[in-house]
Amino acid sequence: MTVLSVTGLKVRYSAKGPEILKGIDFEVKSDDFLAIIGPSGAGKSTLIRAVNRLVEPTAGEIILLDHNVCDLNAKQLRELRRNVGMIFQEFNLINRMSVMDNVLSGRLGYTGNMRSLFRMFPKEDVDQALYYLDRVGLSDHINKRADELSGGQRQRVGIARALMQRPKLLLLDEPTSALDPKISREVMGLIRDIARELKVPALCNIHDVQLAKEFCNRIIGMQDGYKKFDGATETLKDSDLEEIYAMEVL
Repeated sequence: MTVLSVTGLKVRYSAKGPEILKGIDFEVKSDDFLAIIGPSGAGKSTLIRAVNRLVEPTAGEIILLDHNVCDLNAKQLRELRRNVGMIFQEFNLINRMSVMDNVLSGRLGYTGNMRSLFRMFPKEDVDQALYYLDRVGLSDHINKRADELSGGQRQRVGIARALMQRPKLLLLDEPTSALDPKISREVMGLIRDIARELKVPALCNIHDVQLAKEFCNRIIGMQDGYKKFDGATETLKDSDLEEIYAMEVL
């Protein structure tokens, strides 16, 4: 089953500015953990953010969960975004809030403003948050402030928060770039295992090719806004990587 279908996607940030994405086509199936690799400036982060219109497409079509994202009005877009969990490289946590409150903020799209202001979340949501915090190994840190945590712990909070949306697609924007190699591997393994457990496909922009090859079943290689490779991880050859990274300045 196809969860996401992108056709002819183009993005430029201003009318006279350079084109960042130059006609990208790809699909995400229901069992995919798909990595996007490529040198800095290839358009990887722009591609991730265009999927749910955090970046506005210039041209093309994005069919997400049977909806054309490019045609949605503001209300329809908010409703669709409920189904998309995002995990960011900067963690995007509220430092002064507790771990528990940060995770529960993943339900804000379903909870009225007054109820969320006074932390009046349904018991079902609280129980779900406790489950995910245990699942990511943070059950002993529930009442800590987010700024008291290490980088790896903060990213685990971000994972739990994204899962609280009960997403039908996960978008990962450089989820390990701020982490050391050991913690990066742990975080990628955790995301992959939970995604499999919940049967949620994931689209992951990642700078570390080795992590992509180790944890993802499919890889898209990008260079200068173009797609250079799209296939199963085991089919990615050294020659493909040489072409993808040919323009990178070392």
